[in-house]
Amino acid sequence: MNHATPHVGASLGTFTQLLSSTRRGARLARLLTVTELRSWGVSQDLTDRAALVVAELAANAVLHGRVPGRCFRLTLVLGPAAGRLRVEVSDARGDLHPLPCPTATALDPLSTGGRGLTLVTALADHWDCVPYPPSGKTVRAELLDAGA
Repeated sequence: MNHATPHVGASLGTFTQLLSSTRRGARLARLLTVTELRSWGVSQDLTDRAALVVAELAANAVLHGRVPGRCFRLTLVLGPAAGRLRVEVSDARGDLHPLPCPTATALDPLSTGGRGLTLVTALADHWDCVPYPPSGKTVRAELLDAGA
């Protein structure tokens, strides 16, 4: 189930991994991201931001996109333009899409949730959600390396 599929094509690097839809799977997604990006020689700043984005998207996939018996997929693509990283997290719940981020003033300061996509918005240069056939969704985030 958890088999890495690294390959290099039109991009500088591509990594895809199926992970169990559990808290352990979400944690492993973050750890694998850091390991893979370091092996590609990505800057520490981009690696740190990507690790946080993956942690939030993987947690959302586990909490909100879980279907019993189905995994979620992590994909990392380092583009030919140095310092352009695309993070994709796909889950089986295509009927449940992420909501637009509330403003900081609209957040309940005592709430223990609801800040994940606000963090993704702050850390990524762009993010969106697209269908993942046959019935899932993929949340994609693009991060640019400011130092590249």
